[in-house]
Amino acid sequence: MTLRVRLFALVALVVCASVTLATVTISAAARRSFQALDRQRTAALVAQFRREFALQGDDVARRIDRLAASDALQRIALDIGRRDDVAPFAGDAASMAAAQGLDFVDLVTADGTIISSAEWPARFGYRQKWANASRAGSPAFLQAIELPHEASLGLVAVRQVASGARPLYVGGGQRLDQQFLRTLTLPDGMRAFLYRNVEPEVSRQQLVDASGQAPSSAQLDPLIARVRQTAKDASEAIETPDGPETVSAIPLTGQGGEVLGVLLLASSGRELAALLTRIRWSGVGFGALGVLVGAALSYAAATQVTRPVEVVAEAAGRIASGDWETRVGDVHAAREIDGLARAFDTMAGQLADQRDRLVQAERVAAWRDLARRLAHELKNPLFPLRITLDNLRRARTLPPHEFEEVLDESLATLDTGFRNLNLVVARFGDFAKMPAPMFDDVSPNQIVEQTLALVRAQIEAADRPSIRIALDLDPACGTIRADGEQLGRVVQNLVLNAVDAMPTGGDLTIRTLAVSGGVRIDVDDTGEGLTDEERERLFTPYYTTKPHGTGLGLAIVQSVVADHAGRVWVDSAPGRGSTFHIELPRTPGERANGAPA
Repeated sequence: MTLRVRLFALVALVVCASVTLATVTISAAARRSFQALDRQRTAALVAQFRREFALQGDDVARRIDRLAASDALQRIALDIGRRDDVAPFAGDAASMAAAQGLDFVDLVTADGTIISSAEWPARFGYRQKWANASRAGSPAFLQAIELPHEASLGLVAVRQVASGARPLYVGGGQRLDQQFLRTLTLPDGMRAFLYRNVEPEVSRQQLVDASGQAPSSAQLDPLIARVRQTAKDASEAIETPDGPETVSAIPLTGQGGEVLGVLLLASSGRELAALLTRIRWSGVGFGALGVLVGAALSYAAATQVTRPVEVVAEAAGRIASGDWETRVGDVHAAREIDGLARAFDTMAGQLADQRDRLVQAERVAAWRDLARRLAHELKNPLFPLRITLDNLRRARTLPPHEFEEVLDESLATLDTGFRNLNLVVARFGDFAKMPAPMFDDVSPNQIVEQTLALVRAQIEAADRPSIRIALDLDPACGTIRADGEQLGRVVQNLVLNAVDAMPTGGDLTIRTLAVSGGVRIDVDDTGEGLTDEERERLFTPYYTTKPHGTGLGLAIVQSVVADHAGRVWVDSAPGRGSTFHIELPRTPGERANGAPA
């Protein structure tokens, strides 16, 4: 993942997280504010209802007081005190109710017998439950009123008529229905319902609003039932076709504390829902805009950083590929990046200078080492040649038959010395002029078998120690692209080195193994092993651990393996033998995936 992508992802994440957090915070704050406002509006409406209820109760009480003190009712009380027949007064309550603007008026004797009833004249002679001496003179109260075809809820008061020998009570009041709901000033988004608790079960017919309609009560039934049972305020959130609403229910009780009705105040949640929707969409919009702006800013910022860094990285790659004259120059970037570019150019110049000095030093060291090695290798065969020439010079004074004998011996010695010189020169020549490999499809297993067949007789000679040979060839190796002749020389060199490492005999194991992308050839011996210092210098030209040899065998091995884009390394320790590993790719264009050489 590039720096541009990471920076863009970081900016987008920060923007989205910030916008989401702000949206959630604002939404929660808006929800709390609306809930607090809703509670305030509900409390204000409840207070308004109680004020209206108290005012209407006072008004009912004043009207009943005026009615009880009226001349007409005083005369009726006197007449009832003088006679036992009360039938003539059965129709008087209706005119009294009309005169005072009351919905209910009942004239009741001390024993509760109804003399006259404005709301239900046929109740003449029946017992009245609420207009009696115990409630006379008390403030207006809520009462369930029986009517011919229904039961209603009324705000009533009871007074005793002072005149007359027999006590007479007058009770009356007004309905508590949609007319009362219309007196309430409702804020926008709020509705009021009145439930009249005059039936054992919750009934839809007992629920009315200010228009007199009976709204659907299915979702309100549990709330109404809970308030009827507990006689305490309650609230509940419901879903309606017009959106969510929060309904608060206030019980309306009579003088005995029984629940006679329930006032329901519904506050619509549409405004809150619409506001939350706007907040969320605004958050989405601002988030998208922030991501776009952040993407542009992050791309610009990343470009200012990554483009110069990419230039420096490209220059480093060219230097790594061998172009030591590569320089970055002026990258027109921030001060830190510009300083990095200048430091890179300085480092590149110093590396080029150090490389030139190192190459010169290596060349001098190589020529000195070559001269030393060549002098060492030539010194051994030249010394017997010089002795032979001295012997010939001294033999000139000998008799002819003795001179001829010395001459023949000297010529044989000279021939052997010159052959040794030719061998040394040939070996140095082979190392200096390693031919380029001729790649072809070859089988590593077959090369190992052929090479072992060439050297088996030498290994198993009668005058040599016993060496047990084991082959472990992996059929999955197949074929690779390689120079079969050079690869055979490599295997032969390693096998002969392993044999030389076991002067008292041992086990020689040659194995092949298919690895990822190539093959591996292992040559394992049970010889004396190598020290860490010997392992580090083992592939250095002219370095050898044997008393004879030029020290070029393993250097040639490394050169051939390198020409095949492979790797060679050794695992060894004193006393546990050595294992040489060669790993080659299937094609020379690939790199072997072995351990470092």
